[in-house]
Amino acid sequence: MKYDFKAIESKWQKIWEEKQTFRAENDYSKPKYYALVEFPYPSGQGLHVGHPRPYTALDIVSRKRRLEGYNVLYPMGWDAFGLPTENYAMKNHIHPEIVTAKNVAHFKEQIQSLGLSFDWSREINTTDPAYYKWTQWIFLQLFKHGLAYKSEMNVNWCTSCKVVLANEEVVNGVCERCGGEVVHKVKSQWMLKITEYAQRLIDDLDDVDYIERVKVSQKNWIGRSTGAEVNFKTTAGDTLTVYTTRPDTLFGATYMVISPEHPMIREKADLIKNMDEISAYQEAAAKKSDFERSEIAKDKTGVEIQGIRAINPVNEKEIPIFISDYVLMSYGTGAIMAVPAHDTRDYDFAKAFNLPIIEVVAGGDIEKEAFTDCATGVMVNSGMLNGLSVEEAKKKIIAWLEENGIGHPKVNFKLRDWVFSRQRYWGEPIPIVHCEKCGFVPVPEEELPLMLPELESFEPTDDGQSPLSKLDSFVNTTCPCCGGPAKRETDTMPQWAGSSWYFLRYCDPNNVSALAAKEALDYWLPVDWYNGGMEHTTLHLLYSRFWHKFLYDIGVVSCKEPYAKRTSHGMILGENGEKMSKSRGNVVNPDDVVNEYGADTMRLYEMFIGDFEKAAPWKDTSLRGCKRFLDRVWNLQDIVCEGDAYSPKIESSIHKTIKKVSEDIENLKFNTAIAAMMALLNDIQDAGSLTKADYRTLLILLNPFAPHITEELYELQGFDGMLNEQAWPSYDEAKCKAATVEIVLQVNGKIKAKVEVDANASKEEMAALAKENEKMQQAMEGKQIVKEIVVPGKLVNFVVR
Repeated sequence: MKYDFKAIESKWQKIWEEKQTFRAENDYSKPKYYALVEFPYPSGQGLHVGHPRPYTALDIVSRKRRLEGYNVLYPMGWDAFGLPTENYAMKNHIHPEIVTAKNVAHFKEQIQSLGLSFDWSREINTTDPAYYKWTQWIFLQLFKHGLAYKSEMNVNWCTSCKVVLANEEVVNGVCERCGGEVVHKVKSQWMLKITEYAQRLIDDLDDVDYIERVKVSQKNWIGRSTGAEVNFKTTAGDTLTVYTTRPDTLFGATYMVISPEHPMIREKADLIKNMDEISAYQEAAAKKSDFERSEIAKDKTGVEIQGIRAINPVNEKEIPIFISDYVLMSYGTGAIMAVPAHDTRDYDFAKAFNLPIIEVVAGGDIEKEAFTDCATGVMVNSGMLNGLSVEEAKKKIIAWLEENGIGHPKVNFKLRDWVFSRQRYWGEPIPIVHCEKCGFVPVPEEELPLMLPELESFEPTDDGQSPLSKLDSFVNTTCPCCGGPAKRETDTMPQWAGSSWYFLRYCDPNNVSALAAKEALDYWLPVDWYNGGMEHTTLHLLYSRFWHKFLYDIGVVSCKEPYAKRTSHGMILGENGEKMSKSRGNVVNPDDVVNEYGADTMRLYEMFIGDFEKAAPWKDTSLRGCKRFLDRVWNLQDIVCEGDAYSPKIESSIHKTIKKVSEDIENLKFNTAIAAMMALLNDIQDAGSLTKADYRTLLILLNPFAPHITEELYELQGFDGMLNEQAWPSYDEAKCKAATVEIVLQVNGKIKAKVEVDANASKEEMAALAKENEKMQQAMEGKQIVKEIVVPGKLVNFVVR
């Protein structure tokens, strides 16, 4: 009988759907397992071959957990608000809601064709008012607890999308969505105070099982540093405060640099003699992204402020003040003390502007470059600090600064508060009204969801206001506090809002009175295993951890971290190793692969393509190899004989394969798990036959990877029940060990022969065997053995002379 994958896959997908085979039970007495993948943005292009890689990986884990007796929640939904859909809608004059519905339907059809064991009864969509009601509810709780606020601030502005971007959304100086130019503008924005949670977001990484590169990425983005804030007086009679991680180098500060946006420039404009030059520089800086401005390799530019100088507090020397775009207002105080002898950027700047460079830590050659590797150096040219180590000097200078009221120790973070406003239509309305009398007032919770109104035009205004600002019937309202006239907030939330809590809604997706029932949250959380892209480590992952911690603080959830385990996958590249893209013409459509080879082959190949955590090129030859493997598994029917015990010839191979596949699934080594099953298949074919017990175990091991063909074969063999209802096989450690092993025979370290010996052979038995070997006897003829080196199960080496 031929392996008809199309008929088989269609058959079993219908059976699973009819029986609701993968529906998570609300039986809280059972052991649970919550596996999660990042829900996709349903674009018009549909699924690409990169999507199935993480989906299949966690599907394998989920299917194995069900076979191990767990109540498994493996859900799927849609992260459907956002700019690409809105831009498409504007271009084609179609409502975003219609575009979204069409894209979701196409994505779902493609995903279902892969036989992924998602619980579709819990499907969610961030654009559904029943869902975003609770996104708005969470925002209101943040507002009521002082963690959501509105502020005039310098923001990243995408000139193409006409929208404000968070720092995390600016990649290499351009918009991560459209690639458009990003400039700076001052706008009034809603902010979320993620900085309040900065330390906890670092500390609690110790309590979770995240791969190391994810932890490092989060810690680097949050950017905790320790140092001191120091006050520098100025000749204008005011004070400039700097944050420095190296207060020990204060004696080497020969100039100061402030950000072009620093308020001192505006406040002391009447004292600044070259204000025209300063203003021109500010205008140029506003057109650069933070990435461009902070790039270490770029040329240093700046303007000295004429008319105001700073006073170094440790020696009372006047030093010049510059403005330069490499200093950001968003980090520290927007002002730095420059120590060119021991900082590369300061050194380059000092050389460019012919400024003094004073060595304060001995050990380098400051005539050639800045001496930055000076942690073990000794202080020089530093008055009271001379002769001290760097660490001793830090402690002494901080104590001196505190005693003299000039400064104090300070912990600082690079992390900035989250810019939460978007001047677009296709997003959650922010449930706030502004009253001239009462200020910002939350929409009453009983009035949620605040629905997104119908619009005909989705274009932002020329001055960057949301399209909602043009709809008077939406904007004009009454104040919930005083009943007077008020105006609604017209900015919408960013796409990250809906994805910051979606994993909670899966626990109880149809609840109308809460984001989810407390007992459901207590049962399912935390997520046991979450897989997602590394590109979301400093965006979604950080944001969702912040929201979860806040919900923990107010008693909504009972665990302080949302995800117990986090892993990440590598991209699938084109055959030539380049990223897949339409312009390169190397995009592989998963629909074509499923149609030609079948979903099981597609699944198997995406797991066999290489190390799951690394990028791997698509190879059609390897894809065909996976199809041949499944053909061979199918054809084993021809050599199956009766028997409810393992065949003696392959019993050891089966136990070793059970152990290998079980461990490899847990360690994301799907490629080597498949290789182990291929090796077992070779052993079976070498043996010439297999029992029903042998075949049953192979089918169960292969089932998480290739569920359709294995269910069909299981049924054809007449086994009881459905395969997905069976138990994961166990192995006997003793039977995993081979009866014999190959050892190396050497003379003076040179290999002379390789032989099979009993796996439990003693050193004496191995040495005796080596002496009897003909090739070893020839190599040692006429010579005397002076030393015998025997490593059990590995080698025998005779040293002769």
